[in-house]
Amino acid sequence: MLSDSHAHLASSAFADEVEEVLARAAAAGVSRVVAVGCDVASSRRSLELAERYPQVWATVGLHPTYVTEEPQEDWLEQLGAMAGHPRCVAVGETGLDFYHPAPEGWAWEDYVERQRACFAAQLALAAACGKNVVVHQRDRSGTACWEAIKGMVGPFQGRLRAVFHCWLHSWEEARPVVEQGHLISFTGIATYKNAAVVEACARQAAAGSFMLETDSPYLAPVPQRGKRNEPAFLRETAAHVARVRGVSVEALGAMTDAVAEGFFRFS
Repeated sequence: MLSDSHAHLASSAFADEVEEVLARAAAAGVSRVVAVGCDVASSRRSLELAERYPQVWATVGLHPTYVTEEPQEDWLEQLGAMAGHPRCVAVGETGLDFYHPAPEGWAWEDYVERQRACFAAQLALAAACGKNVVVHQRDRSGTACWEAIKGMVGPFQGRLRAVFHCWLHSWEEARPVVEQGHLISFTGIATYKNAAVVEACARQAAAGSFMLETDSPYLAPVPQRGKRNEPAFLRETAAHVARVRGVSVEALGAMTDAVAEGFFRFS
């Protein structure tokens, strides 16, 4: 059994194909999919999918690169109302992004401050409603983004847990936050030849410290790289990670599925 802990099922890339996508996922042994919200509209759509398909669960959040585009002024209140839905299992995708340039008309400092304010608001929302958080962290170079995120999550220690999705760093960088109860998650990038650091982390990471995800429709694993990613392709990532760890796909799937169960508290 495999759980795709992060998929953008509400994306227009899937349009009216969700049922077929989920059928292919089931055939590949992916029994659960977490549909991740990035703004009010996609959060609502993710919840609708979770209501319709029993193998789908949803998160609700405002992605850091969407913070200047969200048309709903009361976005936080709307996310708060959706977070109470029984099919909502986390707040996010939220976090910080220092990789993409500031939108036209925004100074970089103002853009970063807007991201920080939205991230802080969603951390507080998650803590208030008893949910964990799905965190985006991406930097062009250096560690400024990662250090800022650790500083913002730290005050919520004991009130929520975070999964740092699409992990791109070493196990040495992950270990301190894992020891605090947080998690990391590997995408298809772990299968790429130019991602030795990610592969090494997937090999070294302690059992129980990570989940697997597709981040579909993005980041298809080898040998599907270049195609539209989908939850069924999680098996390719699982097979590669299992191979570098020297375990069976079944053992890895059971472990990461249990981690997802504990983090998202499916019920």
